[in-house]
Amino acid sequence: METSSEEDGDISESEIRDYEAKSYLQLKTRKHKVKLSDSIFRCPFCKGKKKQDFIYKDLLQHATGVGLSNRKGKVKANHRALMRFLKTDVPDAAGPSKRTVEKECPTRPDQDDPFVWPWMGIIYNLPIELEAEEHVGTCASTLKMLFSKYNPVEIHAFWDDQCRSGNAIVEFQKDWSGFKDAMAFEKSFEVNHFGKRDWNKQKHCGSNVYGWVAQADDYNSMGPIGEHLRANGALKTVSDLSKEEMRKNEKHLTNLATEIDIKNKYLKEMECRYNETSLSLSKVVEEKNKLLLAYTEEMREMQRIARDRSSRIFEENKRLKSELESQGKELERRRKELEMREAQNDNEKRELDDERKKNEMKNSSLQMANLEKAKADEKVLKLLEDQKTEKEALLNRILRLEKELDAKHQLELDIQQLKGKVQVLKHMGSDSSLEEMTEKLKEKEGEMEAMEDMNQTLIVRERSSNDELQDARKVLIKELNEMCGGRSLVGIKRMGEINLKPFRVACMQRFSAKEAEEKSAELCSFWQDQISDPAWHPYRIVRGESREEIDDEDEKLKQLKDELGDGVYEAVTTALLEMNEYNPSGRYVVQEIWNFKAEKKAEMKEVMQFILKKLSSVKRKK
Repeated sequence: METSSEEDGDISESEIRDYEAKSYLQLKTRKHKVKLSDSIFRCPFCKGKKKQDFIYKDLLQHATGVGLSNRKGKVKANHRALMRFLKTDVPDAAGPSKRTVEKECPTRPDQDDPFVWPWMGIIYNLPIELEAEEHVGTCASTLKMLFSKYNPVEIHAFWDDQCRSGNAIVEFQKDWSGFKDAMAFEKSFEVNHFGKRDWNKQKHCGSNVYGWVAQADDYNSMGPIGEHLRANGALKTVSDLSKEEMRKNEKHLTNLATEIDIKNKYLKEMECRYNETSLSLSKVVEEKNKLLLAYTEEMREMQRIARDRSSRIFEENKRLKSELESQGKELERRRKELEMREAQNDNEKRELDDERKKNEMKNSSLQMANLEKAKADEKVLKLLEDQKTEKEALLNRILRLEKELDAKHQLELDIQQLKGKVQVLKHMGSDSSLEEMTEKLKEKEGEMEAMEDMNQTLIVRERSSNDELQDARKVLIKELNEMCGGRSLVGIKRMGEINLKPFRVACMQRFSAKEAEEKSAELCSFWQDQISDPAWHPYRIVRGESREEIDDEDEKLKQLKDELGDGVYEAVTTALLEMNEYNPSGRYVVQEIWNFKAEKKAEMKEVMQFILKKLSSVKRKK
């Protein structure tokens, strides 16, 4: 088939229809010359090719083939316009194509003769042999093997014992190759003068086998042959079949063009979705980087504050040590003065002796206090070093987790992008690029699985560290319970426990002193049981936030406020909020280290400072 040489200046798939309409208009206005004579045509878009002259059907077949090929956009559009022009504006005056007749209808010059379709051949006068006193005809499998070079699909034999002969019908394939085999089958009999004409002249003569292709007279004949042909076939001309096939090809071409348009539209939608997803992911990554930068700056500021506080502690210890040394020097000076005054008189000597003994005892106590202070300083230094080490380890762990999280997010981003590219390549039909992208996607997914395993290991370690920290906090709570004998700056607060004082105040206004004490304890115990009941949930979600607050419309709380006043109501709601924060599932009181001055949970550094001051005051008393 001839093809166009117009390869430069390509257009996209969406522009093919417009370009086709433009070329068709040029053909209609005779800008391009197609018809050279009544029977000779040329392709105006295939300049420079050796063969320029076509008959009508050859040129139509050439235009159809190039229009359905994988050539560039302009080439396909031009030849589709030529195909449309030939079908619509040029009458089929040249008759059937020679090349089509030679290729698809090799032996029948007349396209209007009716044949039985599917193509069938007829065999007459098959011999019957006598075996074991019985007449036996040639079986269908043997006939099929004898005529195998004509590619028969099925052979049906019909036998007549009285005439000592049989007939058969040979079925060929339904396409043009089957028609070619049928014509060759008929030609093989005609060459040896055993065709249809010879059978009609010498019917029932001799033992020769006759054969031809079934046509209208055979289709309308009486007997088993005619009945089989009418039951299994129909009369059609070659031109009818050609036109029917051409209509099917045109319909198929239209369906293919529609499907291509749908695929192109879907591909554009996928590209838009991919671009939107990529833009969204880029914004998320940018926002995450900003948050990470802010978090890093905050951590640096916290480290600076910790260093400043450590420096102040060291300076304070140095100052206290200097004061102790100056007091020791002062005591030594006074001892020397007493020794000088001892020589003056005995009374003064005895007084000086007594005072000296007292001073020595004080000096001994100061030295002991100095030793205790030194030990306490060492402990504080050790605690500060341990705290610093833990903070550095925690910071390093956080940074490592952040890097791993970034790597994980980057992997997820790469995987999503690779998946998007794989989907695009699947629709585009690029097998080589699809295999490469699929391999990259598998590698990224393997890296993702390895990172997940590492994250699980780090999570187990983090949980172990948290368990150790919780154990240390429990020990600290126990020690603070023994150390703090009353109201102090730092102590243990029972979170979720109702304050009894507002109940006393409210009951004092309503009952006598003795009854008020019992009634307040009874009411406080009752409401403590109420807030410990999991079935009572007087909370509501704050709109736009993920936290809960007290539901002012709760019936129990409204009744409490009306009966006992705002003080009791505030005490109960405060305990409810603490219970919901510290133990919402268990609903029992939880101990917490509390900074009573700031009314908040105490930090570890505040607890350490409080313990150090407590130790210092104990040493000063000693």
